Amino acid sequence: MTGERSSINSTEPSIARVYDYLLGGKDNYAVDREIGDVFKRDLPGSVAIAFANRAALTRAVREIVTTTEIRQFIDLGSGLPTADNVHQVAQRHAPESNVVYVDTDPQVLVHGRALLEENDRTRVVPVDVRDPEGVRTHPDTRALIDFDRPVAVMFSAILHHVNDEEGPGDIVRYWRDHVPSGSYFFVSHFRSGHNPETAEAEKVLQGTFGRGRWRTDEEIESLLDGLEILAPGVVPASAWRPDEGGGPWSGDGERELTVWERLIAAGLARKP
Repeated sequence: MTGERSSINSTEPSIARVYDYLLGGKDNYAVDREIGDVFKRDLPGSVAIAFANRAALTRAVREIVTTTEIRQFIDLGSGLPTADNVHQVAQRHAPESNVVYVDTDPQVLVHGRALLEENDRTRVVPVDVRDPEGVRTHPDTRALIDFDRPVAVMFSAILHHVNDEEGPGDIVRYWRDHVPSGSYFFVSHFRSGHNPETAEAEKVLQGTFGRGRWRTDEEIESLLDGLEILAPGVVPASAWRPDEGGGPWSGDGERELTVWERLIAAGLARKP
């Protein structure tokens, strides 16, 4: 554990820690807050993207575990733990649910390993999501996931950090081809609004991390090629299967979404 902590670089920003800061977490450094404050200060309202995305993920996990027999989840690019992590939501409804978190950020690994001390149905796999074979064949994945049974593969706010030349569609296709029929795929993704807000937010992320790609609804849907996209399709995250009276970030079909909320989309698909 000490070695992992020493590998955490507090002088360079981390995507996971910037997200943590925007969501109100405390596992971040000044360099991360500096980037986060660009969004808070120069792009007022943009924090809505992070909250709307997290709420949609929570609803998707609940939907899967309460309406299907799937009890195993792979959360790719899971980020730092916050309220209502995948295993917490799934196990609240089905305690026998197994969850594999996948991330390479050293601080994510430190916190993720702490989960193992209290929950033997979770594992943290330190493999890059761009290496799906490495994720699938990792001993910790194999220990919890039975690939002869349907799996829920969660791409929450990760594919937009995979640049075009890195083949985001190939990553999804790999998982599509290596899980059985009846498996579910959740995707949330930066959604291009063809507006100044999109251009400025993309400029900040690309300039800082060299990644962060806004895609159109059609491009996002193409990532799910070969899968059955379930209702209501790929839509703004806050409008994806909203709760009734659940607050602004749980989704509300009765109110007008802000321009920022429209810049994160969500969709759920099933392998026939």
